[in-house]
Amino acid sequence: MISSTSRGTVTLLLTVALAGCGASKDAMPKMPPAEVGIVTLKTEPVTTTTELTGRTAATAISEVRPQVDGIIKARLFTEGTLVRAGQPLYQIDSRLYRATRDQVAAQLASAQASAVTAQAKVQRYNRLQSADAVARQDVDDAVATSRQASASIAQYRANLRTANVNLGFTRVYAPISGRIGRSTYTQGALVTAAQTTALATISQLDPIFVDIQQSSSALYDLRQSLATGEALPASTTVRLSLENGRAYPQTGTIQFGEAVVDTTTGTVTLRARFANPKDLLLPGMFVRLTVPQTVIRNAVLAPQQGITRDAKGNATAMVVGADNKVALRQVTTAQAVGDTWIVTAGLKAGDRLIVQGVDKAQAGATVKPVAVKLGTTN
Repeated sequence: MISSTSRGTVTLLLTVALAGCGASKDAMPKMPPAEVGIVTLKTEPVTTTTELTGRTAATAISEVRPQVDGIIKARLFTEGTLVRAGQPLYQIDSRLYRATRDQVAAQLASAQASAVTAQAKVQRYNRLQSADAVARQDVDDAVATSRQASASIAQYRANLRTANVNLGFTRVYAPISGRIGRSTYTQGALVTAAQTTALATISQLDPIFVDIQQSSSALYDLRQSLATGEALPASTTVRLSLENGRAYPQTGTIQFGEAVVDTTTGTVTLRARFANPKDLLLPGMFVRLTVPQTVIRNAVLAPQQGITRDAKGNATAMVVGADNKVALRQVTTAQAVGDTWIVTAGLKAGDRLIVQGVDKAQAGATVKPVAVKLGTTN
């Protein structure tokens, strides 16, 4: 049983404890507003781009073929090397064609000798005819013979030119400059002027073409934007990346676009041209191109770390109002440009977007905004 004195002591202790708790609660300081990093948005012209796939193609391809029949005596080039237009590539046995040329040359000399004799006879008969010493028929026959001799000279001269051309064809020259592939015929092989297989193929690789496909609908939307003035035409300079993702060091330009749409794919073919001094690009390679589409006059760029996604996948952003209170915005993004998004709805120039401490900010809460530079946001 507790005495009255003990009860008083307990009561006094409880009173002091309660008083102490009350004093501690009243003395607790208020938490300061959370500090967040912000970027003040502004508008600026931005070039939009699209990534398209394409394949490389040689600017010129020549299949080297023989133009006369004969046995290959020698191959005069190294496979896989660069050759120049006019460079000799093959030597075909020329003995038969040289003999034919010499034969025709002899026939021409004989015809020229006959023509001299025939012309002299005509002149002599003309003098005799004036003295009535030769019949008119003999004069006409002499003139006809002289003319036949002149015609034979013209014919043999043409034959001689043909023989010289065929003799020249026994040495096969490169029709264009470029990189030559493997030889399909070796020394000692018989080739003919009518064969379907090329001796070798030369591909001109510098510069090189890249054929790319763009959907007709995307091309239509681009033209509509340009027609209404919503966008400005961008430069035709394009960039290329290889199959392994590495960027190609040279930039290219769009040469032209087809005037028709492929009915099976619904795409339009565009052709770009790239310098290829080191032959890094070979025909048939699969590549990706970054092609500028339009220049948006007044685009709002928002740092990507300031744009988040809700449970439904919608893009959202936290902005700080004039009273330093946080507001949640639903935004619409169009395309990534570097480490920023092009925002087409939900944000405007002058908005203070939270890019640091987003997890500390809640809609309606008061925060302490601290400006950070775009390149230093985390």
